[in-house]
Amino acid sequence: MKPRALSSALAALLLLAAAPFGRSAEPPPSTGLKLGVHSWTLRNLKFEQAVDFAKTHGFKRLGLSFQFDPRAPRETLLRQKALLAENGIEGYTFGVAGTSLDKEENRRLFETAKLMGMSLIVVEPKDFKIFDQLEELAVEYDIRVAVHNHGIRSLYGNPAVLKNILMHRDRRLGVCLDVGWVTAAGFDAAKVFREYEGRVFDIHLKDKKVEPGVGEPVAADTHIGQGNANLTGLFAELKKANWQGTLSLETDSQVFAQNPAEFVDLAKAYFEKNAP
Repeated sequence: MKPRALSSALAALLLLAAAPFGRSAEPPPSTGLKLGVHSWTLRNLKFEQAVDFAKTHGFKRLGLSFQFDPRAPRETLLRQKALLAENGIEGYTFGVAGTSLDKEENRRLFETAKLMGMSLIVVEPKDFKIFDQLEELAVEYDIRVAVHNHGIRSLYGNPAVLKNILMHRDRRLGVCLDVGWVTAAGFDAAKVFREYEGRVFDIHLKDKKVEPGVGEPVAADTHIGQGNANLTGLFAELKKANWQGTLSLETDSQVFAQNPAEFVDLAKAYFEKNAP
């Protein structure tokens, strides 16, 4: 081979080596952000009513919570799975699910996810020792686990805590980012998403108004887009990352939960107007 040809060949090899292993260097085109609804928002409804609500309001994805017991008998779970399928609804995850120091108790969550055809479980472990078990089970079942956050006083209220926990663990362990609670804790949701560096698997889309209080700020749920959450920045970050998860509409407000249709309709309108 002539020197110039050799030089060209080496350059080509170097370009191949620089490309990410196993995939194209360019990310696939975005299919748009996916909006779902979380059944905690529908907590005053029975399971069948929650499924009907999701269908009536045009949702294809439902995060299961209040009406769904992952430790229920197999027959109950299969009946719920069938009802979801009949209505064209994907129950794509469940949680926040309780975890235990007993590995076999945690295994039941993964067995349920497998039975339901889900690839994601949302948890909020009360003991850091549980992560060893969750990691082992996530690898065994090839099912992802997303850790949810509540307020600043909760274990994962400061995003840095979970980021340090996940740093050296299997990539099937990640984050369920509750936008309202991370805002209430004093953090910018867009920045938090970015700094988790691809580990956010699920998003609970809620908004909170944060006001000064005695000792610490006081946060209250608002309609989506009327609180302090940096939703514009978050949507931009999601688009930039070509994020493929689900933004699941959720509220902690008892008032909104009494009339979830109004809350959901206003949230959908905001999303359709402002999400990229």
